[in-house]
Amino acid sequence: MKQTASLPRTILAPILLGVLAVALWQLAVVVLEIKPFVLPSPVSIATEFSSSVSSVWAASLVTGANALIGLLIGAIVGIIAAIIATVLPITDELSAPLVAAASVIPIVALAPVFYTMFGADKETARQLVAALAVFIPVYLNTLRGLRQARPVHRDLMRAYGASAWQTTRAVTLPGAVPFLFIGLRIASSLAVISALIGEYFGGPIGGLGKSITSAAASSNYSLAYAYVLGAILLGLVFYVVTLGLERLVSPHRASASAP
Repeated sequence: MKQTASLPRTILAPILLGVLAVALWQLAVVVLEIKPFVLPSPVSIATEFSSSVSSVWAASLVTGANALIGLLIGAIVGIIAAIIATVLPITDELSAPLVAAASVIPIVALAPVFYTMFGADKETARQLVAALAVFIPVYLNTLRGLRQARPVHRDLMRAYGASAWQTTRAVTLPGAVPFLFIGLRIASSLAVISALIGEYFGGPIGGLGKSITSAAASSNYSLAYAYVLGAILLGLVFYVVTLGLERLVSPHRASASAP
């Protein structure tokens, strides 16, 4: 009953708010006669999106593939680094300055460097940019989760004669899973954003970032916003898939923590 009662608040309310915002946007463009180069109307963007859906889809596949590869690389490296830092605390102390430095590196400065290192004709730079953006939240949240196990729980497992692996499997890892998925939820959107930004600064032709800049350069602003809409939908897909995996692994915790 409680879950049913919260349905209008969690689903219908955001939808109604979104519809109202789009309606006000359309009204403002018409009434104030806002020029397309400032802000196209939602109707013109939707029309352009529907007529260019095949090109938006093709660009989304390129950006989505780079974001996915970056997400996998960054998540795997982040999880392994967090485990090592938990087992060997000295590594956490030594790597703390590097992690802090990596978290503030601007992508706009990093992407051209990677293109110089790996070649402007390869997708490697975009994937590494996404991986770096993913690594930070996954590493920090996983590390926090691995350290959530209370000493009393560890002492209890030792009292029962449990091995180190049994203690890790029964106490440490289950406690870290919710924190891991918090990091993955944040990282899923960051992967798309980072791959998209990386496309602005060179690399192969293709992807949503390149398509946005090309459409804007040719003064087709409605098409540029259509590609922006494609990027928004791609980010939502990444987030929803990550949230679905979280619910599959730990349904009770996911339903309690999901926004």
